[in-house]
Amino acid sequence: MRIDAHQHFWKYNEVRDSWITDDMAVIQRNFLPEDFKPLLNDNKIDGSIIVQSDQSKEENIFQLANALQNEFVKGVVGWIDLQSDNVSENLEYYKEFKKLKGFRHVLQGERQRDFMLRPNFKRGIGKLREFGYTYDLLIFPDQLEYTIQFVQAFPDQPFVLDHIAKPYIKDKKIDDWKKDIEKLASFENVYCKVSGMVTEAHWKNWTKEDFVPYMDVISESFGSPRLMYGSDWPVCLVAASYEQVIGLVNDYFSTFSPHEQELIFGKNAIRFYNL
Repeated sequence: MRIDAHQHFWKYNEVRDSWITDDMAVIQRNFLPEDFKPLLNDNKIDGSIIVQSDQSKEENIFQLANALQNEFVKGVVGWIDLQSDNVSENLEYYKEFKKLKGFRHVLQGERQRDFMLRPNFKRGIGKLREFGYTYDLLIFPDQLEYTIQFVQAFPDQPFVLDHIAKPYIKDKKIDDWKKDIEKLASFENVYCKVSGMVTEAHWKNWTKEDFVPYMDVISESFGSPRLMYGSDWPVCLVAASYEQVIGLVNDYFSTFSPHEQELIFGKNAIRFYNL
């Protein structure tokens, strides 16, 4: 089974979705399952993981409904207030939703760059394993040093790094990011999504060669058993079509063995998210 491990749905709301700025006008509209399914079919992808794009209970309800109504949606990464005093009760409540596989917080958007090291946040993270939930790490490169400290405290918690930590591909900066990625990858409970790269490059003027040094780093650091393909659709559309995004990943890994390609394009996501 081939899996797209990172995509989104939304009914566009200009207030709630203010992160979609005017230079991203191409995605200032609704994106729903009926828009996405043909892309999966055309690219021989069997299923996907929906990832939250709004931090609310309403987002979970919306995405779980999408998952329930569409068989191709194999799992949902939702949002929960990890700092709540009631986090255990809330996690227990969500166990009835079998397609809810994990959670994510938009750490990249927090003014406090080491937000993940807050005691109450860490207390909440410490509850996830008990309930069988994964955690997606959405960060920028300046937060990698704090994330390394963070994951070190939870050796048994399954983590996955979204969008290879959004390196500065447009500016061709790689050295500091590379050092931190290598440190983060030393923790074997941390996976990495090969996703979100095109939006970190020059949107109108990227070439596939721009991404090769960064994919070299993640493939050497994490290895095929801890990488998973994700499109980041529809956010990717500001810079590339779905076909271009999957084409970049297909091209890079085309020289890997069939077994390694099966891991990256499905089996790792199935194992990580317990699909």
